[in-house]
Amino acid sequence: MAGSDGTEADEAEGADGDEDPVEREAAAWVARLSSSDATEADHRAFETWRKADPVHAAVYAEMDALWRRLGHLPDPRPRKTSDKTSNKTPKSLAGLAAVALIAGALAYETGLLDRLRADLWSGVGAIEHATLPDGSRVDLNTDTAIAVRFTEGERGIALLRGEASFDVVPDRSRPFVVRGGGLSVRAVGTRFFLRADGADRPVGVAEGRVDVSAESGRVVVSAGEEVRIGGDALHVAAADVERATAWRDGRLIYSGKPLAAVLAELNRYRRGRIVLLDRGLGERRVTGAFDARNTDDALDVIAATMGTRIRRLSPLLVLVGSPL
Repeated sequence: MAGSDGTEADEAEGADGDEDPVEREAAAWVARLSSSDATEADHRAFETWRKADPVHAAVYAEMDALWRRLGHLPDPRPRKTSDKTSNKTPKSLAGLAAVALIAGALAYETGLLDRLRADLWSGVGAIEHATLPDGSRVDLNTDTAIAVRFTEGERGIALLRGEASFDVVPDRSRPFVVRGGGLSVRAVGTRFFLRADGADRPVGVAEGRVDVSAESGRVVVSAGEEVRIGGDALHVAAADVERATAWRDGRLIYSGKPLAAVLAELNRYRRGRIVLLDRGLGERRVTGAFDARNTDDALDVIAATMGTRIRRLSPLLVLVGSPL
């Protein structure tokens, strides 16, 4: 576990494990000011915060420089040709922890903006259930936000972020249309899900039938099928949709799925980052059922069954390393 096998890990734990409030605030400012919708008011508020304490300015400068070196922001400052280390990624575990802190802050800022636009939303790691004005049911997976846009002619839903499952009440006079992730899903009475996070399998149907359209084309998807995106086209294939939507009951079920893909899914249910250090390990297959609300327990089970080292450097950063 964290800090048990090296001085470097201990230093990272001490530096970031206590979640220094100044570092957290500095990371939030880096994330906020890098956003395309940062306002003049944001910049004025930042200047007030920065000038309030010399420590604020120093910590912010470190966070900002780290983020730029990692290539996440364009650096307007001229580069020194003699500086051979200016573009290198920090290799220390403390550096990784700082990256996780900034990435978490950026994700939080982005999610907050979507929630401000939403009528219904769920937090990271939470699963919410609601009834829409027409009696249809909606389940919101982790970090999801939707806007309800019902009119006399259409029951419209904008999936702003995340993933949602819909159990639609039939009404042929007002089709039920969900838009998100570049897709439009039209249903009359059915149960289906849609993801708006760039997944390669963004739509699945458990009951009934839906029309799915995108710039690349249109397909009809029936119960027990899913949409797969490949080669800039929509493809329909058979799928275990019930298993794919087991998250509605708080379960994540995998059968022979690569560990890298499983860890990417677990990442959706927790703040911070899970970092896989061994590419070969990531290709190993995982079969099992996990609690979506307890990703730490899922990681412990994976460590025990796959002979893998799990190192928790802070609440925001978990490293999955080589087999023991």
